[in-house]
Amino acid sequence: RPTSSPSYTSSLSIAWFLSPSASLSNLQSELAQSTHAGADTGTSTMAAPPAERSFDVIVVGAGIIGSCAAHAVASRGASVLLLERFDLLHQRGSSHGESRTTRPTYTRPQYPPMVRLAHRLWHEAERDAGYTVLTPTPHLDLGPRDAPAFVAAMANGGATELAPAGDASRPAWAEAFRVPEGWAAATSGPAGVIKATKAMAMFQTLAAKMGAVVRDRTEVVDVARQGEGNTIVVKTSTGEEFHGGKCIITVGAWASKLVKSITGADLPVQPVHTLVCYWRVKPGHEEELTTEAGFPTFATYGEPGFYGTPSMEYPGLIKVCRNGGPPCDPDGRDWATGTGAGGIAEIVARWIDEFMPGVVDTTGGPVLRQPCMCCMTPDEDFVIDFLGGEEFGKDVVVGAGFSGHGFKMGPAVGKILAELALDGESGTAAEAGLELEHYLIGRFEGNPMGKATSH
Repeated sequence: RPTSSPSYTSSLSIAWFLSPSASLSNLQSELAQSTHAGADTGTSTMAAPPAERSFDVIVVGAGIIGSCAAHAVASRGASVLLLERFDLLHQRGSSHGESRTTRPTYTRPQYPPMVRLAHRLWHEAERDAGYTVLTPTPHLDLGPRDAPAFVAAMANGGATELAPAGDASRPAWAEAFRVPEGWAAATSGPAGVIKATKAMAMFQTLAAKMGAVVRDRTEVVDVARQGEGNTIVVKTSTGEEFHGGKCIITVGAWASKLVKSITGADLPVQPVHTLVCYWRVKPGHEEELTTEAGFPTFATYGEPGFYGTPSMEYPGLIKVCRNGGPPCDPDGRDWATGTGAGGIAEIVARWIDEFMPGVVDTTGGPVLRQPCMCCMTPDEDFVIDFLGGEEFGKDVVVGAGFSGHGFKMGPAVGKILAELALDGESGTAAEAGLELEHYLIGRFEGNPMGKATSH
């Protein structure tokens, strides 16, 4: 646990953050300066610690889901405190990094409507911020032509099979992929690349602009009801207490540990270590594989699955990764997992050599390796539910287990969590045709695998 003092902000130099020319490095620097400068210089860039420690809603965990939830609460005019255990925009969880993909193709039909809702909310937030975090691209899926999971996903996502070689409608980038015999390739949208850390900073900044109090370096160790009243008490590792009418728990890889300590119940969310790999594009193909050239995000159906993004964040490099990885403890990770012989990087290299041999160079392995975590439920469906029980009822809401595919839906999930906390139900989910029973904790009662099927 960090020993330095916690930091607060309720106004993160908003004018600077709303500049269309904002870069990621400057975003991170400005966010850090605005939350820490007051303690060192006494300037007005940091709000004083709140004398009033009571809020309408307290959000625990400032990754993408918690940041979106705090933004959604603040947009309703409610008072909200957003607490983060580590530094804001830290790299120890599941929300950091240069990029995430967004796509509409899912085997399970409940997800495409949530993706479409999220896209609308991404664009609304970009409009309010004055800069973009989502770059639209096509999306390409590859899979065994007759595999039920692939067929269902293409149907649910409205995908269109690529035209055959020689057809005038076939995009030039299609030649970068080798499609095995018996496989098919299909394109779909809306899709694109989300700048992950920049997006998280955007929602934190917009929330602060609307009055949210954001505090990092504050580890929450307990959430409890105060006596028989309606107040939820959030306790920190330093003995501080904050009072809220409602609480939203979005602590990612730490969800099982925190819920266990609060209720004694087991929430089946298992963190796994994964490796983000950037590979060198072969000479002469650097421009072809960029977002500017229309190159798609892409994914394969199979076990394991693979995915990638266009060459964007590092010129001359392309991100290609494997889904999932070995289980890990978020408080005791081996940061080098997957880098050795037979590890994740080697498995990805074999996929590249089979599917993209003409355009991506695997010699020597990936140029850059970045560790990350995914927080998996047994059935890979989210947990969006009230913590429940006699103690909490509908006053504590949990968002967890986003299973490596939740970032793209962050604004939608955050808004749903905010509405569940404030209203006891989500009007946005109902209007979008989203059936929240898919995400209830109760699906694991008597069935530890939940609704486990192909995802």
